[in-house]
Amino acid sequence: MPPSRRFFEMRYWLRDLILSLLLAFVVIFFLYQPVQVEGTSMLPRLSNHERILVNKFIYRFEAIQRGDIVVFWFPLDPSKSYIKRVVGLPGERVSVVDGQVLIDGKVLREPYLPARFSDHETYSPVLVDPGHFYVLGDHRESSNDSRVWGTVERRSIYGKAVFVYWPFSEFGPVE
Repeated sequence: MPPSRRFFEMRYWLRDLILSLLLAFVVIFFLYQPVQVEGTSMLPRLSNHERILVNKFIYRFEAIQRGDIVVFWFPLDPSKSYIKRVVGLPGERVSVVDGQVLIDGKVLREPYLPARFSDHETYSPVLVDPGHFYVLGDHRESSNDSRVWGTVERRSIYGKAVFVYWPFSEFGPVE
């Protein structure tokens, strides 16, 4: 192969490599963020040291829904981020009676919560302010959440957990 042809092939290969790296950078840093789960508050769905992808762009186009697993800056120390499930939406009255979550006096159906991970505590009712969300860990006995420190402001929520990529045995979408 003549040297000039080899040069052109290398040039195209290098161009494709640079474009691929640039695209990966944009996707990872602007649309999705890799995060490591720390702690057991989201068991059984998310385990300690699992690695997940957080969609940082989704809430620009759709509203935060009850049941979403969100990542947010911890209200008492914004240098830390937490991951919890949204159970109470703005304007709702959330109460926990004997471990059962009530939304405006009606029992919240929580199919993702195994009985062995619930607790039997009672907490005072909270009216969720506009622009705030009431969040709970799925492993209620070991979760530091809205029952203890209150609601989370919308502006503190920076993404939705969407995909587990490590370990491979848990590979798949977050539900």
